[in-house]
Amino acid sequence: MTESSATRPSTRARPSADRPPLLEVKGLSVRFRMPGGRHIAAVSDAGFTLEAGQCLALVGESGCGKSVLASALLGLLPANAQTAGTARTAGTELLTADEAVLARTVRGRLVGLVPQSPAAHLTPVRTVGAQLAETARALTGLRGEAAVRHAAGAAERAAFPAGHLDRYPHELSGGLAQRAATALALVGDAPLLLADEPTTGLDRDLVEHTADELRRQVDRGRGLLLITHDLAAAQRTADRVAVMYAGRIVEIAEADRFFGEPGPRHPYARGLLNALPERAFTPIPGLPPELGDLPAGCAFAPRCPRSDGRCASQRPAFAAGTACHHPEEADRD
Repeated sequence: MTESSATRPSTRARPSADRPPLLEVKGLSVRFRMPGGRHIAAVSDAGFTLEAGQCLALVGESGCGKSVLASALLGLLPANAQTAGTARTAGTELLTADEAVLARTVRGRLVGLVPQSPAAHLTPVRTVGAQLAETARALTGLRGEAAVRHAAGAAERAAFPAGHLDRYPHELSGGLAQRAATALALVGDAPLLLADEPTTGLDRDLVEHTADELRRQVDRGRGLLLITHDLAAAQRTADRVAVMYAGRIVEIAEADRFFGEPGPRHPYARGLLNALPERAFTPIPGLPPELGDLPAGCAFAPRCPRSDGRCASQRPAFAAGTACHHPEEADRD
């Protein structure tokens, strides 16, 4: 984590009493029906808000449910998924919207997806400029030169060089491919961006560049839900941090308090930071539980140095920003 990220000036948008959040999620749960009548609780009772001009980083180990939550918001879950709760943006309820509404009004227009793998979203036989113009026609109804100009504007906002618009995806570096995918997410002028592991597979310089480009979109007034296991990228980009473990959000905190002082309150979140090479470099012992066989109490209890009998038998409620029976004191030095 660099000095520039640690000292980035805060641009947090403050909640307004006279306008709803850009994204409001309440009690979001996702269960998968499996053969034999089993169920896998991939996401349990997730809740958070996101304002325009803010970035919320959703972090946690691989397999904790982060990407499932993102797929639920975009209506991209498989047929065996069951959802509960609410997720609302711009007056649209995302969890109950049918495919026609999601395709016509949500994806690309209200929510732009910045994908983990640009190669999966860029057509290999068409130039970047052609793909952007085609997306502009589909999302905005513009035609001809107007669509081309709109596409060029999206490329400019994503810092994709105009001189590379006539190139094919295989001619782009990893960083340029990621910027092309970001430009596609911006073509519909979506007020909310959802970036699902956008720095996976990139070297550290490209991670920092990608994080800075996403932060630039936030500073221009967009909301960003950044899903990542890369805590350095989260620190560089986020205003707030939500920590997910075994399908549950166990802590939500302001980024400066989370990465600085007083630090995380939940033992798992504190363990994530302590596992970083630039910190204690101490891994969390043990492994996360199977989502299809969660314990009755706190899912982190078998790995937690603070756990006791209450943790093993009672699931902690989410209160004061954390779900833990024995959180770190908020006012500790």
